[in-house]
Amino acid sequence: MRLRALLDTDALGLRLLGGEDELDRTVRGVMTTDLRDPSRYLSGGELVLTGLAWRRDAEDSDAFVRILVQAGVAALAAGEAELGDVPDDLVLACARNRLPLFAVHESVAFATITEHVVRQVSGERAGDLAAVVDRHRRMMTSGPAGGGPDVVLDLLGSDLDLRAWVLSPTGRLIAGSKTAGPALPADVCAKLAAEHLAATRTGRRGPHRLTLGATTYSLFPVRTGGRAPQASRDVRETVLSDWLLAVEADARDWPEERLDLLQGVTQLISVERDRRDAARSVRRRLAQEVLELVQTGAAPAEIAARLRVAAPVLLPGLGAAPHWQVVVARVEWDGGDVEGGAVAQSLLEEILVDPLAAGPEQSDRIAVAHTGDEAIALVPLPAVSTEHDGSEAGILADALLESVRDPLAAGLDDDGRVTLGVSAAVHSAEGLRGALEEARHARRVAAARPGRVCAAGHQELASHVLLLPFVPDDVRRAFTARLLDPLRDYDRRHRAELIPTLEAFLDCDGSWTRCATRLHLHVNTLRYRVGRIEQLTSRDLSRLEDKLDFFLALRMS
Repeated sequence: MRLRALLDTDALGLRLLGGEDELDRTVRGVMTTDLRDPSRYLSGGELVLTGLAWRRDAEDSDAFVRILVQAGVAALAAGEAELGDVPDDLVLACARNRLPLFAVHESVAFATITEHVVRQVSGERAGDLAAVVDRHRRMMTSGPAGGGPDVVLDLLGSDLDLRAWVLSPTGRLIAGSKTAGPALPADVCAKLAAEHLAATRTGRRGPHRLTLGATTYSLFPVRTGGRAPQASRDVRETVLSDWLLAVEADARDWPEERLDLLQGVTQLISVERDRRDAARSVRRRLAQEVLELVQTGAAPAEIAARLRVAAPVLLPGLGAAPHWQVVVARVEWDGGDVEGGAVAQSLLEEILVDPLAAGPEQSDRIAVAHTGDEAIALVPLPAVSTEHDGSEAGILADALLESVRDPLAAGLDDDGRVTLGVSAAVHSAEGLRGALEEARHARRVAAARPGRVCAAGHQELASHVLLLPFVPDDVRRAFTARLLDPLRDYDRRHRAELIPTLEAFLDCDGSWTRCATRLHLHVNTLRYRVGRIEQLTSRDLSRLEDKLDFFLALRMS
């Protein structure tokens, strides 16, 4: 559609403030944003709608307009609801850069304009598309009659008889239609997410398909800001953060009109995603401020004052100051040409949510900042109980990754890696600096382990295992080969199982009776095997030093 057609629609309430000579430009899409730099979400040809929340002073207008012009947008429409009249500095900036500018009357919702543009740009659609688009306002409304993604999924179910769900990249259920029946099992969600991420990494165009049992699912990407696939410089920047729409149907049999409909639905769902990300900005800023104080050695009283400000935002209604844990994550890609900090930030905001919690707003009690390839989360704990072993409960490193490991591994493919470290809980500002260093140290322990997705917790930092990650690889190989190769060779030739016997003997703390029972051996047979181990290695398993050498060699092998 042409820009000129927007002015001919009285219901849109648009008033032209500049750009009369550019009204024949073609509009290919619409995007709502209040980001100061939305360029990564623009692909060209959009009508950009803004409430001007990005503007702090007159100088901001010129920078914002230049960004839009460089991205090739068709026009800018500024709402009058927040500031009244559109500021003169924005009018002048648009005139200097030949960007058409509209004013949106305060009585007109951006959803109305979005609905109109989507309908016009989509062209002639089947009747089912009109049924969904005409009810777009219900989906966009934030009040009780709205409901975000759930509403559009209900429309897909009632109007088109499609069962559909919105999933996070880790397989967490974000939304599902009431007509879809019982919620998808967690293992099905994880498999769908893993297939989607794997297909995205290979560059295959959506929708992707996966058949589980007798059911076929079609997977559509939900891209932040509704951007086109080519708008991102590198798929690795977004693959671990984009949502997906899973539909119980085989999209191969669909006509183009039906495929266009589902693509339009994903754009509408992306509006909800953008709204959620905008709400996160306050928590991210709080996290950044607190962490800067911690890392620069600010006085505990100053950090405590900032935490008192942060706690009501992160934990509404909490009476007392919470305990805190720190989680550090890094996302690293081979070659180092993609910065992983923002990816790690989005990832932490997702995986720190209870995996059983549904809905797009379940991460509103987590504050995550990022620098470079590292993301740091401040996680408030309303109450920290003590477990039976005396340790404080809270986030456990292994539990964080238990349900998300397979999808993440698919998204990381063969060139990415995620490592996490988790601190112990602290109850005061004085403990935050130590918690941050503890979490970073635990992450380095995780980084020394094999695998694409690894985590380590503070419990492991009090162990001799802490020493292992910092031994150079060639030293490890030489040490383990010298000590264990004679046993491996003997086992290979005689099937004697000396290595399993050694592991069991050390695990039983050298107890002959317990080890023999575990291995279902006579004690004399066990003594013979241990004697053979000592003979082949010239070591004495009654000596603590030799036991420790064997233990470390087995851990490093």
